[in-house]
Amino acid sequence: MSAADASCDPRYGENAQIQVEVMDGSGVKIVDELAPMNDAGGFSVQVEIPDSAVPGPGMVSAYPYNVDWCDDTGENNRVGRAASGIDRVSCAARAIPRTITAAP
Repeated sequence: MSAADASCDPRYGENAQIQVEVMDGSGVKIVDELAPMNDAGGFSVQVEIPDSAVPGPGMVSAYPYNVDWCDDTGENNRVGRAASGIDRVSCAARAIPRTITAAP
């Protein structure tokens, strides 16, 4: 999986990492690993799906590791409350559906 650099200049830093999680068809987390991410949020990583993964509809998510981007209200706290012209967004992690298939 991979992502292009963000156009908004997020400035994650030179040692930024992305946290990648994969859930199998039973909803069990089968992958939970960190990978390098560049300052602008771009990354590319390959993950190994274990043979024990249950086939079926699963989920994949990737998000910046160790970045405090959400407060207890579920709102993005990286934007000042007084910032004008900027919409605050939900902090729900984006999960992309993927189908896990059995190895041949």
